[in-house]
Amino acid sequence: MNGSQIVIDALKQEGVETLFGYPGGVVIPIFDALFKEKELNVILNRHEQAAVHGADGYARSTGKVGVALVTSGPGATNAITGIATAKLDSVPIVVISGQVKNGFIGTDGFQEVDMSGMTRTISKHNYLVNDIADLPKAMKEAFHIARTGRPGPVSIDIPVDVLISVLEDYKYPEEVKLPGYKPTIKGNPKQIKKLADTIQAAEKPLFYTGGGIVAAGAEKELLTVVEKTNIPFVTTLMGLGTSDVDHPLFLGMPGMHGRYAANHAMMQCDLLIAVGARFDDRVTGDLSRFAPKATIAHIDIDPAEIGKNIQTEIPVVGDAKHVLKELGKTLKARPANGWCKAVTAWRDETPLSYSQKPNKDLAPQHVIERISELSKDDAIIVTDVGQHQMFAALYYQHKSPRCFLSSGGLGTMGYGLPAAMGASLAYPKRQVIGIIGDGGFQMNIQELATCAINNIPVKAIILNNQYLGMVRQWQDLFWNKRYSKVCLKQTPNCPPNCQGPNPDCPEVYRPDFVKVAEANGVKGLRASNVEELDTVLKEGFAHPGPVVIECIVRKEENVYPMVPGGKPIDEILLGPEKEEA
Repeated sequence: MNGSQIVIDALKQEGVETLFGYPGGVVIPIFDALFKEKELNVILNRHEQAAVHGADGYARSTGKVGVALVTSGPGATNAITGIATAKLDSVPIVVISGQVKNGFIGTDGFQEVDMSGMTRTISKHNYLVNDIADLPKAMKEAFHIARTGRPGPVSIDIPVDVLISVLEDYKYPEEVKLPGYKPTIKGNPKQIKKLADTIQAAEKPLFYTGGGIVAAGAEKELLTVVEKTNIPFVTTLMGLGTSDVDHPLFLGMPGMHGRYAANHAMMQCDLLIAVGARFDDRVTGDLSRFAPKATIAHIDIDPAEIGKNIQTEIPVVGDAKHVLKELGKTLKARPANGWCKAVTAWRDETPLSYSQKPNKDLAPQHVIERISELSKDDAIIVTDVGQHQMFAALYYQHKSPRCFLSSGGLGTMGYGLPAAMGASLAYPKRQVIGIIGDGGFQMNIQELATCAINNIPVKAIILNNQYLGMVRQWQDLFWNKRYSKVCLKQTPNCPPNCQGPNPDCPEVYRPDFVKVAEANGVKGLRASNVEELDTVLKEGFAHPGPVVIECIVRKEENVYPMVPGGKPIDEILLGPEKEEA
């Protein structure tokens, strides 16, 4: 086989069914090998960033490795944001890029960039395959590294002369031998016993769970432990869906936009047990004042995370599913104590709230609640990044793992639409709903054509507040309401010192998302008030193909709760007293 055929055979050997990509000069040999290929569903995206986000959405929703194929130079650089997005959220993808001929590397040849250098800090591992003899081994290792241990993206850069070279007696490797890479699966029994003893002695224990629970498929093991011990738990943005939000011991999402009960429990507990979470700054706030009364235990498959941000007294390196299973065997049952009753009372006494009057502007929170109810809380929800992301995290009734996909660590605008496409291609019979802001939607809006051509039935719901909403919120609260370049309909005639909507603002929408959708062959709908919302959502959800639903929401609605940047997480703003909407 030649190198291109080896790449395609490797994908099939690894069980790949869907490939996202965009052709270019040096990867023509691979696309030529794909010309008569019938086993792989090749999606021609309209931008390489969207191709990688598509692979990411496919991977997050399935747990399988997502794959993207891009060309050299700008194709490779366009893929960088998607790779970094997957790295910070521990998503298993393999990104294959073409490279100039070996003899031209380092000469600034046409469309040459140092892909291995660029991805060194934003991938789990990377390869530059200079010899066709190394290609089968590199492909096998890449998939193994991406999916095992702490999942993550792997970059494979292949010069075009390798793609057209021929390897005699080709055989795909049956096993991987990486002496320096052996993730620890089983936790140390002594450390598990020490943690169990500490839990039994604690008066105010709390589980702090993250995306590692989802990656390990450890949802049942977690619930077995918390229900046996009556220990309340909080779940990060990446872990939403670990349990039903109505679980009696669940306190909600912690952090900058976390629930009051979740944040206060973290600050008041005497034992904090982190499982598959990394003490991210958006969760901890001011690290010097985080969880001041707590002994810190940390269960994680990645030893580099333990002690990285906060001193850990009880480290347990291992796979969350295995460690929790062993921990559950060791722990003794304990009844709900005063601490458990107190924190669940905090939760019940501080519900999320907003106001929505029938004849007033749409509240974005109301849109999310109606999406949740009309989808019967059973859709795969994919968000972009911004205010709508937090509203979706807080107000959708998450019940299942791998059903809330969002860019957490990198906060990548433009993620929502292509990632939703990836999830929909993985589950064509499930309802996949993208909840996206008007700013982020325009960053990969070209993928509407991909949806239409491939009949990918994504329901893209745009919460259009005509602002870069989260930046505007910070300018509102902390920058004296100086709205500098966040109004998406600002014209040269608008005052430079704009401080929000005024009577002279042009009541126009640019672009008209309904017309843009229709121009791309996608059904477009709009809801401007409460009365229209349910009708439009029902019509959109019933449509068999892709749909764009534009919801015109309040321009200056803020996300609450909120912890100001750099503050401890119990200094939480619950929002001003709600005026009548």
